[in-house]
Amino acid sequence: MTATTRDTGDAVACTGLAYAFGETNAVDGLDLTVREGEVFGLLGPNGAGKTTAIRCITTLLPVPAGMVRVFGQDAAGDRMAVRRLLGYVPQQLSADASLTGRENVSLFARVFDVPRRERAARVGQALGAVGLTDAADRLAGTYSGGMVRRLELAQALVSAPRLLILDEPTIGLDPIARTGVWEHIGAVRAATGMTVLVTTHYMDEADQYCDRVGLMHHGRIRALGTPAELRQGLSERRGAEATDPLPTLEDVFRDIAGSGLETSSGDFRDVRSTRRTARRVG
Repeated sequence: MTATTRDTGDAVACTGLAYAFGETNAVDGLDLTVREGEVFGLLGPNGAGKTTAIRCITTLLPVPAGMVRVFGQDAAGDRMAVRRLLGYVPQQLSADASLTGRENVSLFARVFDVPRRERAARVGQALGAVGLTDAADRLAGTYSGGMVRRLELAQALVSAPRLLILDEPTIGLDPIARTGVWEHIGAVRAATGMTVLVTTHYMDEADQYCDRVGLMHHGRIRALGTPAELRQGLSERRGAEATDPLPTLEDVFRDIAGSGLETSSGDFRDVRSTRRTARRVG
């Protein structure tokens, strides 16, 4: 960790990040800072560039322009150092239905190079943290959608990451399962001080669970602050009276992103991916 990172407390720092698919600029000069220890929500319509930005931060995509640092480590120059710092739950389901819950988490423990002598204990701790101890030795193919998402959370937690990145972690889940996933995230964060970066289309989740949110549109952050600050800012722009109810975070989303129905090839890929995941979880 660099001295600058210690002084600023930044878990993630993106400066001028750009990424294009052909002639489509998915990320267009993104400036983004996630503070150490916070839950940061990255919001925006399909095609806004959220998942592409996440993949650059996680080193799954290269950083062709700009800079990305995770706890001071350069995502372009030292990918392995960055990967050791984070856990990642993607939109697409990553659990293997033919393995038990314990076997799935054990596989990730090996992939993330958890020391052999610590693996069994760390796997058990990760499963316990998400409430899957009793179901650990059942095939993942028998799990409900909410249980599968919690299993994937355990997979991401087994390496004890300093940064947990969640891309649409509750997509397709019923309200009870959604709440359960967030309760487990909150419990782990309270116990470890872990930083969380999450994308979601559920504005109620962002409002309730995120310390700050950034609203991304056309590859850049268009609004940034706490949910309360963004709602208050929209109210002031509208010239609302003091007695008027505050706008919701969904109102802020609509104000910044408009209809969000622009369709490029990247947008359609995101929509297809989201629909596939929702069908498999549901």
